[in-house]
Amino acid sequence: MKAPLYRAHPWHGLSAGDGAPELVTCFIEIVPTDTVKYEIDKASGHLKVDRPQKYSNLCPMPYGFVPQTLCDTLVAERAIEVTGRQGPGEVIRGDQDPLDICVLAERPINHGGILLTARVIGGFCMLDRKDETPEADDKIIAVLKDDAAFGTIEDIAQAPPALIERLRHYFLTYKEIPESQGPPRCEISRVYDRAHALDVIRRAQRDYAARFG
Repeated sequence: MKAPLYRAHPWHGLSAGDGAPELVTCFIEIVPTDTVKYEIDKASGHLKVDRPQKYSNLCPMPYGFVPQTLCDTLVAERAIEVTGRQGPGEVIRGDQDPLDICVLAERPINHGGILLTARVIGGFCMLDRKDETPEADDKIIAVLKDDAAFGTIEDIAQAPPALIERLRHYFLTYKEIPESQGPPRCEISRVYDRAHALDVIRRAQRDYAARFG
C-alpha cells in the first residue's frame, strides 16, 4: 500500500473519533512549557506562531481543539441560554474557530502538533469580546485516556478545585494586557458539567457540518 502523499489537515482531514463526543481525538497546539502561543494555520494545517507570551501566564495543561468542529450558530445559541443575553447590543455569535479543549494529564507532554485521546468531563462557557461583540469561545475540559492520576475522573466536579481554578484564571487573563483600561476581554459565565459539554461538542459538530459539509 502506498502512503498518503500529503499529511491530513488537523481540522478538516481528521476525525473526532468513533467515541465522540464522550471520548474525543484532540489535536494539541500548545503545552505548559511553551512561551510562544502556537495555533493552527487554517489554510495549510501547519502550526504557526500566533504571538509570544509577553507575560507570565502559561497554559497549565495541553491545549488544542477537536477536529471537525466549529463554534458558530448552535454553539452561540447555547451560550445565549447560559447567559440569558439576547437583547439589543447583547448578540452573541460563534468565534468561527474549531472547539477548544484542554486536557488534564499527569505526565508532561513536551510539544504540540500531536494527537491524543481524551475523555470529556466538563467545560467553561467563555465569551471573548474581541471586537466588542461577544463571541462564544467555549473551552472543553477533558482528561487524558488511561491517565494514572486523572483517568478515573468522570465529571468536572470530581477534578481538583484548585486545578480548575488555575485553568479559569489562565483563560480569563491570557489575552489581557496588565493595567489595561476598560472591561475584561474574556468572561467565563459558567463552569459546566459533562452533560453540558457533550451537548456543546454535538452542536459544534453540527455547526461544522452546516458550514463545510
